[in-house]
Amino acid sequence: MHRPERERAESAARQEAAQLTARDVRAVALTWVDNAGITRVKGVPTARLAHAARWGVGASPVFDVFLTDDSAVTGTHLGGPDGDLRLIPDLGRLTVLAAQPGWAWAPADRHEQDGRPYAACQRRFVRRMAERAAADHGLRLRMGFETEWIVTRDEGPNGPPLYACSGPAYGMTRLVELSDYLRDVLDALTAQEIEVLQIHPEYAPGQFEVSVAATDPVGAADLVVLVRETVRAVSRRHGLEAQFGPVVDAGGVGNGAHLHLSLLRGERNLCRDGDGPSGMTAECAAFLAGVLRELPALLALGAPSPASHLRFKPSHWAGVFACWGPENREAAIRFVPGPPDAEGQANAEVKCFDGAANPYLAAGAVIAAGLAGIEAGLTLPPPVTGDPAVTGGQRRLPASPADVLDRFTRSDLLRTALGDPLFEAVAAVRRAEVRQYAGAAPQDIADATRRRY
Repeated sequence: MHRPERERAESAARQEAAQLTARDVRAVALTWVDNAGITRVKGVPTARLAHAARWGVGASPVFDVFLTDDSAVTGTHLGGPDGDLRLIPDLGRLTVLAAQPGWAWAPADRHEQDGRPYAACQRRFVRRMAERAAADHGLRLRMGFETEWIVTRDEGPNGPPLYACSGPAYGMTRLVELSDYLRDVLDALTAQEIEVLQIHPEYAPGQFEVSVAATDPVGAADLVVLVRETVRAVSRRHGLEAQFGPVVDAGGVGNGAHLHLSLLRGERNLCRDGDGPSGMTAECAAFLAGVLRELPALLALGAPSPASHLRFKPSHWAGVFACWGPENREAAIRFVPGPPDAEGQANAEVKCFDGAANPYLAAGAVIAAGLAGIEAGLTLPPPVTGDPAVTGGQRRLPASPADVLDRFTRSDLLRTALGDPLFEAVAAVRRAEVRQYAGAAPQDIADATRRRY
């Protein structure tokens, strides 16, 4: 940031701080998400927000090689005790937290001490990819992540999960059991001006899902953080715990974080009214073909944890086969044409992503892969109907963290898109996770990770 930018940011932050103080907000949580998928935070008193907006808040770059257990490794470019970065709050996303009285929140971009953008900033990465889509192809993307979580009661530090409700999957009984809780989740999200599309019980015991309206890629990733922490805060106020890890019960169905996306040129949705498969345009089909081609490597960003592979089971709607199909919930990419008259609803859903993902990395990498598909003129293979585990003939996505790491480290596309510092930091974290959980029992992996995200 140059001096005029700093001065403008400081002035805007003073005005925001005055409004926050008038609402009795005492502090602002500045968050970023590391390469292990953990949301990290630095808090500043409201009176210091203007200083933070101009000069940033210090944070070590070592967080880029932190693991889920808070140990750290060393990568090619990052690691160790040296260096410092500046967290610059995005005041345009500043939100008063409805379930945390006295607190507000803002996502942060990370900069070098001299104001230059930090090369390994994940939030900057997805912004760069969205800007590239606009500059090189005239495309605008809209994205939205689903948030799934499992609600438990206090189980002690090492006890088995005690699910907070007993009703059946998708059942009204489950909603009735926790209707006050879900109302408060909805009220908190609405108070934060988050447009909720659906909130309902899911398949696994104690599991729920909330879907929010699609927005720009950076905003969609920001919303993952805000929605998740809002759900967590409401849960704590009800004496409950929200668990977002890929798996709580190693033998059961886990938590997904499916990514929905649509491509627009101007106001036209390219996912419909075209001559391509399922009514999509050729450009949309090429984009999805690029994502499908790169999915084995993309799993290192979208389903990155060893716990992710406990969720990754055929015939569990986890999207473990490298195929696509209209409204096929077993395909890795489900195409959603939407009702014929609902012009804005056609989209594609990447089903194999989960709650261990850094949403900024996942969204940005999907854009990079899709643009490569357009630039290469790729076409989609024939659509798949039915369960590929039953019908056969489809390639399964890599079935182990080590296989995913191998595909990721060999991806020139992702290395170029991420840049060496960020790419190598991700690889170092994935490599350490493979070593950390090698030979561990499935439930031990689930127990070690389910509360971390």
